Amino acid sequence: MVNGVREPRGAAARAFSAGEEALLRGAGRPKEWPAGAVVLVEGGPPEGVVLIHEGLVKTTADTPGGYTSLLAVRGPGELVGELSCLDRRPRSATVMAVRPVRGTVIAADRFLRLLEQHDALALSLVRSITGRLRASDRLRADQGALPAQARVARVLLDLALHHGAGVPRAPGARVVALSQSEVASASGTSRESVVRALRQLQRDGVVSTARGRITVHDLRALAHWTDPPGARTPHRRPGAPAGRCHR
Repeated sequence: MVNGVREPRGAAARAFSAGEEALLRGAGRPKEWPAGAVVLVEGGPPEGVVLIHEGLVKTTADTPGGYTSLLAVRGPGELVGELSCLDRRPRSATVMAVRPVRGTVIAADRFLRLLEQHDALALSLVRSITGRLRASDRLRADQGALPAQARVARVLLDLALHHGAGVPRAPGARVVALSQSEVASASGTSRESVVRALRQLQRDGVVSTARGRITVHDLRALAHWTDPPGARTPHRRPGAPAGRCHR
């Protein structure tokens, strides 16, 4: 629970134990990437995996029509590039640093040997992949059952809780370093729908926006918007008159 907000269903704990992370670190070489740098490129060869220690990356995939889809955001303690190493197929997505990243690069052959030699590490990897599949299934279910505004709120809440950066002199606020188009892609809706949803959230003082980032000022209020309109319970902002509620 963060700032009184329960983490979304299926929210994963850290993928690997401290001992397993130490194994991965010892098998590779350290590397750093500045914000905006490409860590892995779609279509590239499966040469290795990256364990993220600090920073944030986003994974995207391009469609034949020229549309770039945001697939996921990953942070400390998570691996990227493991699927192509497991099936020996070209990279299915591009991984780019959203914030400066420090990590360990592990060659594919060494990574596979580690999995063969350490059953617990292999099991942790399976659990990590399973958690990601569950999250993907949940997103697809949401797209069929929830209105656009609730889907946008769920994506923002998840990103803010797991990957949001703190804001100086604003306790509890979190910055999500993604564009409105990327939020639209992640929530399976149009950019126009995201703009409308953010406009309503801004009017209620829940978020504010700037180029390439969205600041969540009130996590509890945002959680209120993650349910369909008919399932929402009144939410009153601190200091608001008792007769008024978040709509």
